[in-house]
Amino acid sequence: MRKPTIVGVSGASGTPYAAAVLRGLIDAGESIDLVVSRAARLTILDETGNAFRDAHWKDDLTTWLGRDLGGADIAHWPAGDLAAGPSSGSYPARGMVVVPASTAACAGIAIGLSKDLLQRAAEVHLKERRRVVVVPRETPVTRSHLEHLIALHDAGAVVLPASPGFYGAGASASAQQLVDFVAGKVLDALGVEHNLFRRWTGELGAR
Repeated sequence: MRKPTIVGVSGASGTPYAAAVLRGLIDAGESIDLVVSRAARLTILDETGNAFRDAHWKDDLTTWLGRDLGGADIAHWPAGDLAAGPSSGSYPARGMVVVPASTAACAGIAIGLSKDLLQRAAEVHLKERRRVVVVPRETPVTRSHLEHLIALHDAGAVVLPASPGFYGAGASASAQQLVDFVAGKVLDALGVEHNLFRRWTGELGAR
């Protein structure tokens, strides 16, 4: 039975994190269900210059990720389709990540708003006690933001801020290495193998 990882991309700045997670899942041979919110499409366009359209999602995804999708097992669901498979707890899935997660998406998921398919799918995963990873990318944060993140944590989600570590490449770290560090931590939380960053060995200065 196909059990995809659902990747929800919301409208926060940080779409390179989503792209890195998607590439990591593809490289690991994982099945993927992709949901891109309306706000995220504007952010993708602003941050990359690339459009993301329902009718041309495969071509647009290829351009966004900068690679041929080959035989990758990827399904796409329009964010407005609340009758889509991931909106039901009976739909098989191994987990979900929301990356990047806007404060609005975090709030909607935390209070069960189900404003769109992304929020509904995440809520379904929480109620079914499936793995959910939420990657907030906002700073500074207000009390309400923190309360929503605490609510998500208490509901069983992994709250994984987009906070890269520098020990993998030190002061010479490139932007892509920092993005890949966060993506690697996401894949760790999902239980997916990867080689996106150098793991800490306990040896100072080791490369």
